[in-house]
Amino acid sequence: MSLEVIGISVLWIFLYGYLIVASIDFGAGFFAFYARMKGKEHTMNALISRYLSPVWEVTNVFFVFFFVGLVGFFPDTAYYYGTALLIPGSVAIILLAIRGSFYAFSNYGSKENIGYLFIYGATGLLIPASLSTALTISEGGFLKETDDGVTFLAGKLLTSPYSWSVVFLSIVSVLFISAAFLTYYANRAGDMASREILRKFALFWSPPTIIASLWVFWSLKNHNEEHFMNAMDIWWMFGLSLLFFALATWLIYRRKQFGLAFISVMLQFFFAFFGYGASHLPYILKPFITIGSSVTNEVMGTALIIVFIAGLLLLIPSLYLLMRLFLFDADYVKGKK
Repeated sequence: MSLEVIGISVLWIFLYGYLIVASIDFGAGFFAFYARMKGKEHTMNALISRYLSPVWEVTNVFFVFFFVGLVGFFPDTAYYYGTALLIPGSVAIILLAIRGSFYAFSNYGSKENIGYLFIYGATGLLIPASLSTALTISEGGFLKETDDGVTFLAGKLLTSPYSWSVVFLSIVSVLFISAAFLTYYANRAGDMASREILRKFALFWSPPTIIASLWVFWSLKNHNEEHFMNAMDIWWMFGLSLLFFALATWLIYRRKQFGLAFISVMLQFFFAFFGYGASHLPYILKPFITIGSSVTNEVMGTALIIVFIAGLLLLIPSLYLLMRLFLFDADYVKGKK
């Protein structure tokens, strides 16, 4: 396996980790606001708060690792994506700052201020929508290179059906992943009232997730037929994704093995996400950046791979300890400490 393939694979693992962990976090904010609006905060919000308190500060570690590694492995991405993501990237960073601030205000300040919770929940849906533009731009057609530099075609992005399909998928995926995990978490805590509310959310957002996925495929065919045909060559990965989706939905519907249901959700997005990434190769940003032409020198690349694999090996046990000590501690999960 070549250096560049190893490099992009490691980075894609970090991005997948962020997809799962951040989705739970972002969706939890929306569900917390819903619970306050429906007067159910005394049950559901206590559960959500127990999850968020030890986790929300470490969520963005995956995000930072990915983008630092992307620029390190493929330096040209700084030049092209620096222009393309100036607006959506700035919006995402501002929203992340606002979200973190209002989480603190909501939990450690005025707990009765529903405005804080609304902003916290709303930004949790707007952040993945803004970040998803990076995947859209990578398909090509939204950047124009001239003698004066790179121009971002913002108008074309805003009127692209593919762009809006990705935004829609990012939002409904966040809500589905989060609801599936929190259903399991509520069941683990013995909070049956919260479990039933979140279970209904998981079932409610499951059809839109599949509809959005089909919309993405349809619009991708019209926008970038080469990528679409590459995806069809590895159709079995997307088939496995659909199979695990069906298993997760069935288990949640039948109120059985919620832990296995969430693992199935993780595998659903694993196969879909890695199928998308594999079919997108060799491009990182079509047609300007490929993994072969834009990779850093071999010495730097090898050093980065070693550092990032070491970081991954450190991060995974740290998350495991976080879960054992807090999230899934028998007393903590039931709110006894």
